[in-house]
Amino acid sequence: METSDPKNSSVVMEKPFPHITCGVCSKPYNDPRMLSCLHSFCLQCLHHEIEKSGSQQLFQCPICERNTSIPLGGASVLPQNLHLGFEVEVAGYMFKMMNNSEVCCDECVDGHNGLAVVFCCMCCQFLCKLCRDHHSSSRRFSKHKIVLLDQEGARQLHTIMKSRDHYCSQPNHGNNNLNFYCETCSLLVCLHCTTATHKSHTVKEICTVAKTHQIEITGALEDAKEVMAKLTGAMDENNRMIEQVEISKRNASLAINQAFETLQQTLEERKKTLLSELEAISLSKTTALTLQKEQFEKMVGDIGHYTDMASQILQTHTDHEIVALGGLIPTELQATLKRVQTISLTPNQHSNITVSVQTDDLTRQLSKLGNLFEFYLSPSSSTWMSTSVAKVGTRYNVTIQSKTSEGEEYPHGGVEVKGEMRSKTHNGAVVYGEVEDHRDGTYTITLTPQTAGPHQLLITMDGQHVQNSPDDLDVWPKGPKRDYHILCNAQQVIQCNKPRCVAIHDNGDIYVGSEDHHIYVFDQTGQLKNTIGSRGSGDGQFSSLSGISIKGDVLYVADTNNHRVQKLTSWGMFLHKFGQQGSGQGQFNQPRVFIIDSNNKLIVSDFYNHRIQIFNKMEGNIHVAAYGSNTIKVFTKEGVYVRMYGDSNCPTGIAIDDEGYSLVSEYGGNCLSIYDPEGNKIHTVGNLKYPRGTALDPRDGSVFIANYGADTVLKYCV
Repeated sequence: METSDPKNSSVVMEKPFPHITCGVCSKPYNDPRMLSCLHSFCLQCLHHEIEKSGSQQLFQCPICERNTSIPLGGASVLPQNLHLGFEVEVAGYMFKMMNNSEVCCDECVDGHNGLAVVFCCMCCQFLCKLCRDHHSSSRRFSKHKIVLLDQEGARQLHTIMKSRDHYCSQPNHGNNNLNFYCETCSLLVCLHCTTATHKSHTVKEICTVAKTHQIEITGALEDAKEVMAKLTGAMDENNRMIEQVEISKRNASLAINQAFETLQQTLEERKKTLLSELEAISLSKTTALTLQKEQFEKMVGDIGHYTDMASQILQTHTDHEIVALGGLIPTELQATLKRVQTISLTPNQHSNITVSVQTDDLTRQLSKLGNLFEFYLSPSSSTWMSTSVAKVGTRYNVTIQSKTSEGEEYPHGGVEVKGEMRSKTHNGAVVYGEVEDHRDGTYTITLTPQTAGPHQLLITMDGQHVQNSPDDLDVWPKGPKRDYHILCNAQQVIQCNKPRCVAIHDNGDIYVGSEDHHIYVFDQTGQLKNTIGSRGSGDGQFSSLSGISIKGDVLYVADTNNHRVQKLTSWGMFLHKFGQQGSGQGQFNQPRVFIIDSNNKLIVSDFYNHRIQIFNKMEGNIHVAAYGSNTIKVFTKEGVYVRMYGDSNCPTGIAIDDEGYSLVSEYGGNCLSIYDPEGNKIHTVGNLKYPRGTALDPRDGSVFIANYGADTVLKYCV
């Protein structure tokens, strides 16, 4: 069989090296063969182990226990691990060179072996001084590499022998190099083999086959690198999930303990209350009975006194003495007896104090109290939105809605949420947000940008980005202080049939709700670019538009005669609706004007229910245009009246800027009145005709008025 030089089999090491030791026999490899799991074993060991296993088809690796299919022909057909064979051979030579100072010459005639002084890396022989000289002077061996028997020679040995030629071991092949590979037989062969025993086989040059294998190995390494990156990421995610399970466990445990501590405290307080009430009832009964008992005791004492005196008189007094006393004794005794007849001799209190603590139902309820849910929070499914424009020095609020991997709203808090705003200029200045956990799966991040220009907004939950994060964000510069006194003539007039309400998008588009049940969208130049809705009660249809508000790409519509609020995209696609006719919570009776405040809270004027409804938590006060009383009334978020300001004539619309100035459209006064934060009127814009809705451009504070009676929308710049 064609193979490389088999001299490695003759090398004996007294002390084997661990990296070249067979895992079965614990000896240096002898003709190592590689399994599909890439572990190698001696050929003879494999023959023995396969025979011992009793299977001729599968063999279980003794190291990793993975199965290798045994090819036809047995273990002998498995790939040779020439590298390990080479390492065993070199290690044997190196062991002799470094650990034995008396190595005999391999070339001397038997019985005359001298001590070796060098090693020929080509012949793989130890040579004495005489043989070395003869070896070096021979033309045949003159190019052989020879190294000394020292540590330096041992270090050179591996490199020199690695580059040596591999010769065919077949007889009469003249030590030809193994420069070819027979793919039919899976053997290394020489040139003579290709024309003899492998003449009709598929034979290629060894360098070509090696190049192909190198490319395949490189490709496999790249694939492995990609898969390993995914597996590493999966392991990181797994570790993160394990940590999150612990965090969730701690949060759930805290919630359970808090709930039951509250329950225990409530039960303890109720127990104290009942015991206190019991003590009061018992004291009352005891006091009443004690007083009655004292009354009985006094009467017994009085009667005893009179009866004792009467008995004594009868025994000791003479007739004259009895007559002298007159009827005093019987009169007083009878009077005392009559007093006894006027009172009840039955105890004035019954002894029974009954307690009723129905524990059966409560015990059953307590035995089932609480539930655990395996909601899987998915940051990548969680959403965020902001309903304000980012300006330098102004609070920018972002609302996060955490969701599960199925897209359902995640109902619990306790997740680590972070938000930051990075400037793409100004050396990447970063602003970190303040996070408020509402404990219901929603969070509010507040950031205050310090520089104008392009920024990047990053929002993470438990270290992972939420949906659409990072996102690009433009921060507007803080403009000059607004001077509403300059409002006089409109800088832009947009024609629109009976406009009732108006709202401005962050990009400058103008949304106008008309009496014809449509919302018209105009660009900044006043050109119509879209029409939203139609008359009706279906999704995306309206019946009498009284109020619209837009924040980001979400449009809210007060669908008055349908008694509901609709939520649409800024381009008019229906998203959601809520409310129906009624006076209950979340019901409406002709909702009218409403706004979304800077904290993303929807405030709705519920006209015929005479109330304001707030959806979601909010901060700050509520300003209500009170049409009937011609005033603006201010309430806290809890509905507590704070103050009233203004002397407006039928106010129908109100807008409040970020400095607290109020702009009120007066339907009856045909004007727009402006009030400072203290409620003082500072300016009036006249020459309007039945104005209705009012809105501010979130970018530059321009004022828009739905001039209902003149079929126009007016824009005033400040």
